[in-house]
Amino acid sequence: MQSFETLSKQFAERFETRHFPEQPDSLYAPNEYFLKLGGKRIRPVLCLMGNELFDEIIPDTWHAATAIELFHNFTLIHDDIMDKAPLRRGKQTIHTKYNESTALLAGDVMMVKAYEYLNKIPANYLNKVLTIFNRTAVEVCEGQQLDMDYESREDVNMNDYLRMIGLKTSVALAASLKIGALLGGAGERNQNLLYEFGKKLGIAFQVQDDYLDAFGDGSKTGKQVGGDILANKKTFLLIHAKESPSHKKELDRLMKTNAADKVEKVLAVYNDCKTGEWALELTNKYFNEALNHLDDIAVLSKRKEPLKEVALFLVKRDH
Repeated sequence: MQSFETLSKQFAERFETRHFPEQPDSLYAPNEYFLKLGGKRIRPVLCLMGNELFDEIIPDTWHAATAIELFHNFTLIHDDIMDKAPLRRGKQTIHTKYNESTALLAGDVMMVKAYEYLNKIPANYLNKVLTIFNRTAVEVCEGQQLDMDYESREDVNMNDYLRMIGLKTSVALAASLKIGALLGGAGERNQNLLYEFGKKLGIAFQVQDDYLDAFGDGSKTGKQVGGDILANKKTFLLIHAKESPSHKKELDRLMKTNAADKVEKVLAVYNDCKTGEWALELTNKYFNEALNHLDDIAVLSKRKEPLKEVALFLVKRDH
């Protein structure tokens, strides 16, 4: 089994090629520009690792991994439009650099290109891969819609938020692993266990992300401390703190203001509720559940070590 870093380099080398025709340049140049912005490439590498957990990586898994990365970039292009985000990885987003109509078309054709790569997979696997891929694509869209719906709702509870994160973030990690496992020859039980590992890992990752936004070191995260608070985002931390009747009213009031000390005051409420400690406990809960699913997979423990290392990196990070 190869490490995440090793496979990430291999994938980057293969992915660094032109994926679109030359013409019309006004459509395809924006996509080539966007793909060159880079990224962590977590999902395609997890697909490769899902394969290698059971057998040597086969050529078809590289096609699937490429499709997964293209689909992820499609979602980013459209998310940026919906969020009116001017920057992505420190560079102009497509709708900012070009225009919104071009960005919509660029995202659409990115999605179609993902299916072209999937179509390279042999018929004996293609139907099962497409079933997982299509279901996941729908679920990611559902998660994004729920995320937008929650922006205007005051009654979002923990179960609502967990459902949204499960759809928007977790299923993509889980499906990437499952597709890799399927192509690697894993049985259905092992595929499903790996899927659950990815799903729980995705939730733990999001809890940690919410925690770092509020309590992380800005010099390490590269983000403004309290960015989610300033944007009035529903997060694990906010929802948990509002479960306390004595703090809900104050938080509702603070989230409607733009006071200079808004972040400071919200963090004071979080500290009073011991929200930071609770978030770390919740992260550990989902992290341990993820590892339990991985432990139950019927392969040698040694083969699982790279996935455990990735899980540890994603969840125990401080930036």
